[in-house]
Amino acid sequence: MKIYHVKGTRSIRVIWLCHELNLPIDIETIPTFDAAFKASPEWRAKSPTGKVPVLEDGEISMYESGAMVEYILQRYGPGDLVPTDPSDLALYYQWCWFAEATFARPLGDIIHNTVMKPPEERIAAVVPDATQRATLCLDGIERCVESRQYLLGDTFTAADIMMGYSMMLAERTGVLTSAHPNSQRYFHLLEGREGFKAAREA
Repeated sequence: MKIYHVKGTRSIRVIWLCHELNLPIDIETIPTFDAAFKASPEWRAKSPTGKVPVLEDGEISMYESGAMVEYILQRYGPGDLVPTDPSDLALYYQWCWFAEATFARPLGDIIHNTVMKPPEERIAAVVPDATQRATLCLDGIERCVESRQYLLGDTFTAADIMMGYSMMLAERTGVLTSAHPNSQRYFHLLEGREGFKAAREA
């Protein structure tokens, strides 16, 4: 497998997962991920939206991080990272989708309107609204991990990998603070895993 990677992006999820499963992965770091590279025909052939990551595995090519996580788990075996109990599995899928579809979305809005867009294109009103939406997400995580280590109890799963990247964004944007102590503790637990460290530093 080969992952096209930019430091600090969603490819962290895939690299982290492979580390947890002891799967080899070739990390192709893109040195200059600028507008010209994103718009190049060669890159758009791999990623129609111009974004990272892109995963290649033989003839398979993918450009959605959550789908990559599920693909790797199904093709190469989940290990202990996917629950087998139907009730736990339902919550597992809930948190996997929540991490990207619900939580990461307002965090992305904050980053786009404070860092990524040129100052003249930023919409100031977006930031407080997105911060409120992201804080509501943290409220839910706060209750979930109040009496448990991880999202599904005291067992680490791939849902925590999906959530870990979103929590990293929450810390980066200043949304994750001491106002959510359980969430902070949970994120620090994830940060301590060797797979997370390796992925973040890749």
